[in-house]
Amino acid sequence: MSQGILYGIGVGPGDPELMTRKAVRILEECDVVAVPQSEGNDKTAVGIAAEFIGDKPLLYCDMPMTRDKAKMEASHTKAADDICALLDEGKTVAFLTLGDPTIYSTSWYVHKRVQQRGYDARLVPGVPSFCAAAAEAGIALVEGGEMLHIIPASHIAGPQALHLAGTKVLMKSGKSILNMREALRKNGSLENAVLVERATMEGQRVIRNLDELDEKTGYFSIIIVKEGQA
Repeated sequence: MSQGILYGIGVGPGDPELMTRKAVRILEECDVVAVPQSEGNDKTAVGIAAEFIGDKPLLYCDMPMTRDKAKMEASHTKAADDICALLDEGKTVAFLTLGDPTIYSTSWYVHKRVQQRGYDARLVPGVPSFCAAAAEAGIALVEGGEMLHIIPASHIAGPQALHLAGTKVLMKSGKSILNMREALRKNGSLENAVLVERATMEGQRVIRNLDELDEKTGYFSIIIVKEGQA
């Protein structure tokens, strides 16, 4: 029996219509769909892809929202073990991830473990959340010779990141939004910032004046800072 194939599937930012034809085809053809889950997680990725999954069996992979390296290592290894067992049975497995599997993706940590064990593991790109956010805000991320910087807001390495030339995309800004707002005010770029929450999902908000916020926003929040453009 030949081994199966693991596909890391990017399901895009939220709107099922933004899934690629290749992602849809593989979901329709695969044997098992692997879904990351964590405490309090509403399983957003599987909800986006639900109409293409049908009644296929689901493999839930626990991915705790933690920075504890030991816990993360254990969860990633367990998911890789479970997926490899299915691949050994000749099954094709599609591992879902929001946005694109190469951008701050939980699935990547599992994917590379499976690949390092010698299995056939492939990636299927999806529409990144920050591209969807820019589209919903009606702005271009970069123009001409501008540079683009993708920065994880919750792990931001000091204020120097905000002084980078070009457009800054601050990912996962929800919990730190009020602190980020003050940091942007301090370096003089607050008026050039727009926040998009839940881009292309139900409950989407586009906020062009961050001073309107008086509390933190949700997990699916992105700030785009266009240099010199209010």
